[in-house]
Amino acid sequence: MLTSNDVAAILNEVAVMLEITGATVFRSRAFRNAAHAVEELTTSIHDLVTTGELRKIRGIGKSIFSDIENLLAHGSFALYDELRTAVPESVLDMLRVSGMGPKKVKLVYDTLGIHSVEDLERAGRDGLLAALPGFGEKTQGNILRAIERMKKYQGRFLLSTAENQAQPIVQGVASVPGVSRHLITGSLRRRRETIGDVDILVCASDAEPVMERFTSFDTVASVNAKGPTKSSVILTSGLQVDLRVVKEEEFAFASHYFTGSKEHNTEIRARAKKMGLRLNEYGLFDSKEHSDPCGDEAALFARLGLDYIAPELRENTGEIEAAKNHTLPALIEEGDIHGVFHCHTNRSDGHNTLAEMVGAADALGHAFFGTGDHSQTAVYAGGLNVDAVRAQRREVDALNRAGGRVAVFHGVESDILADGSLDYPDDVLGELDYVVASVHSQFTMGEAQMTRRIVRAMSNPHTVILGHPTGRILLKRDGYAVNLRTIIDAAVEYEVALEINAHPYRLDLDWRHVRAARDVGAMIVINPDAHNTDEVAYVRYGVGVARKGWLEKKDVLNTRTPSQVRQYLRERRVRRGIA
Repeated sequence: MLTSNDVAAILNEVAVMLEITGATVFRSRAFRNAAHAVEELTTSIHDLVTTGELRKIRGIGKSIFSDIENLLAHGSFALYDELRTAVPESVLDMLRVSGMGPKKVKLVYDTLGIHSVEDLERAGRDGLLAALPGFGEKTQGNILRAIERMKKYQGRFLLSTAENQAQPIVQGVASVPGVSRHLITGSLRRRRETIGDVDILVCASDAEPVMERFTSFDTVASVNAKGPTKSSVILTSGLQVDLRVVKEEEFAFASHYFTGSKEHNTEIRARAKKMGLRLNEYGLFDSKEHSDPCGDEAALFARLGLDYIAPELRENTGEIEAAKNHTLPALIEEGDIHGVFHCHTNRSDGHNTLAEMVGAADALGHAFFGTGDHSQTAVYAGGLNVDAVRAQRREVDALNRAGGRVAVFHGVESDILADGSLDYPDDVLGELDYVVASVHSQFTMGEAQMTRRIVRAMSNPHTVILGHPTGRILLKRDGYAVNLRTIIDAAVEYEVALEINAHPYRLDLDWRHVRAARDVGAMIVINPDAHNTDEVAYVRYGVGVARKGWLEKKDVLNTRTPSQVRQYLRERRVRRGIA
């Protein structure tokens, strides 16, 4: 059954194909607007179509409503079929190349007969792209580098994508009669930022019905293997999912083994060997090949003389030694988060009002919510001029006076300009509760220049948070060149919290650098960078990064209560000389 997200994706695809085939801008824009409207739905699209309520939503015209109706009923509609015939799928693949929008794809398709990413790369290496209007040598070089990045990340998925696609499958196999235990293992359980494939482990009295259910989901495009204990499928998205059925007495050993990492497992097996034991996915065997009856992973670790090691830490980065010495951190948990900063409203490029965003925070049980709309230089994102900043302040004050359950803090996401200055004069910055300083432009600076730029922004006493510190977009764009050791040291010196941007496309600061920041006492803050009400919940992905970075509750700013946050900000202003 198609979801709202599925429908929105198809409508967006239609908009792109219309542009490529030369349709009027108004026609393609209509499908884009409809896609946007569908993405924002909070009610089942099937119910809205059945009742006709979808037709009343702005952006859904009579013709597109009919297309959506046919799409839900039959899986397609006439225009979609017509365009898919006219535009090869390989042409659409070119849109995945950073810098190749519909207009550029149409241009290379029409003028050079380029039908695929491979053709595009060949044309770039032959220098043909540089001669096209709107391209040039620089754009040609950027496209070639983007294609290299695509190759590097091919076959990998965002953690959130893999999780969302795996969950219905896990729930489906878990509901099969006879299944007693189930678990997602592998890199998804370890909360890696990108995922190659998904591993699911179950205990079942009869494996056959489990395998039947697993291989029959609507989202399964092909079955690679189907056996009595292991099956493997490829989903329509291209994600591979493997399922293993094990015996009850094997579950603890299998869950540890298939969770990994490979490096962690190698060290754990070596430890077992030194104790005269042999460890694999089936058991922990002594010299007489008798297996220890470990009911869960905690019992397995205990048998090896270790404290329980959380899945996120199993990367062979010192966790085994810490488990032996009882020095593992008491890792932060989702329930420790009392609120978030750096969220966007419809005053800039967000989709919801401040009141609606605060309501989303309330629904998550948060005690505070902080704004982070774009600053005035970010014209492309509806950045706030000074009057708009002050108007938003009045809105924040009104919500706080109303006495709701959620305290509201007023901040902005200020662009870090090329010279390292912030995007408002100091008197305006001083009116805010906090400033999130972020780089949104001129990513190609050299390392030394970019580092100086960011450090200067951090030295501004109004900067409380450094947003998405490396600027990476997972699977699309590497971070800019910057000396993170210098940035981390500056964070300590200037009392600037380093952000774990929890948006699944970013997860920036990377967990490896999070641990380095923790080790020198830098403050960390976890923010969803939410642009709509649903995205406020992205904070949980940031908690996964924090756990991989060995963070405890005390290391994270937004584990404090609203009154503690106010006190922290007030005392920091005094220390920074801006009280």
